[in-house]
Amino acid sequence: MKIAVLPGDGVGAEVIAEAVKVLAALKGRGLAFEIEQAPIGGAAYDASGDPLPEATLELATKADAILFGAVGGPRYDALPREKRPENAILRLRKELNLFANLRPASVFAELADASTLRPEVVAGLDILIVRELTGDIYFGRPRGIRKLKSGVREGFDTMRYTDEEIRRIAHAGFRAALKRNRKLCSVDKANVLETSQLWREVVSTVGKEYAAVELTHMYVDNAAMQLLKNPRQFDVIVTGNMFGDILSDEASMLTGSIGMLPSASLDEKGKGLYEPIHGSAPDIAGKDLANPLAAILSAAMMLRHSFDQERVAARVEIAVKKVLAQGYRTADIFRRGTRRVGTREMGDAVVAALG
Repeated sequence: MKIAVLPGDGVGAEVIAEAVKVLAALKGRGLAFEIEQAPIGGAAYDASGDPLPEATLELATKADAILFGAVGGPRYDALPREKRPENAILRLRKELNLFANLRPASVFAELADASTLRPEVVAGLDILIVRELTGDIYFGRPRGIRKLKSGVREGFDTMRYTDEEIRRIAHAGFRAALKRNRKLCSVDKANVLETSQLWREVVSTVGKEYAAVELTHMYVDNAAMQLLKNPRQFDVIVTGNMFGDILSDEASMLTGSIGMLPSASLDEKGKGLYEPIHGSAPDIAGKDLANPLAAILSAAMMLRHSFDQERVAARVEIAVKKVLAQGYRTADIFRRGTRRVGTREMGDAVVAALG
């Protein structure tokens, strides 16, 4: 198993170090894999003037899976768009055809009181958001900022989806639902967007191939409200790139912290890029404050989805649960009566809990 490790910027490097620490502990217990690290994002731009150097892209292309941290920081905001750190992850997704983003939002029993919602609303929550990742308004053309004849500037972006792009993410959503509670909610804005009208039509057609799955449709504004009102009504949500970006971040707060949510971005053959959904958090970078559990759980997803190591992935997840049950908490999930620890100590605790 060849793993490309791309730590990136800010807390990305800190949390990925803890995920690698967990993988190293597993390696000594029967797993065989090679890890090679490369710069990406702002760190790569500082070193070479390119947020995604050719050597990094080549490493990611040849690897069996990619473990990714986070990129970005305010000091890069004035750069041209193609030089900004965030462009690196967009290019990776497109170059490697990582079209299916899986973002689970589960509430550990020990963290039910960490959510901003009442514990009885989120207790037992287990949602999977399947987000299309290589199309939509983030990649649509034309886009830009132009000056009109009146002298007024206009910014414009284009939302685009082909029926084939919708079809393949719909299949990913239905397959995920078959492995869970067989409920799939497709989220769109078909009442006002032609793109969403096509989305709903194609998803409905694909749904005829999955008689065992209950398919429902919901407008994105209602879905955002329902995630707060009654989140446990959802099992699997499938949606487009922009809507999925927003809804999955909203869902993260149901769990208590964005620092708890892992993700997987997969191609059609199961190769994936695995990353915590949080950003680089430059305000706390270098202070041993970041929560590494999302990165560690991302490594567990990598073991499951790219390497078919279900038993080992479950061991990592059980270790995380044990650590939480023992009262370990980073600052984002700390509550009175628990033990506040830093990034490195949390990683050490997970390694110890592996047994």
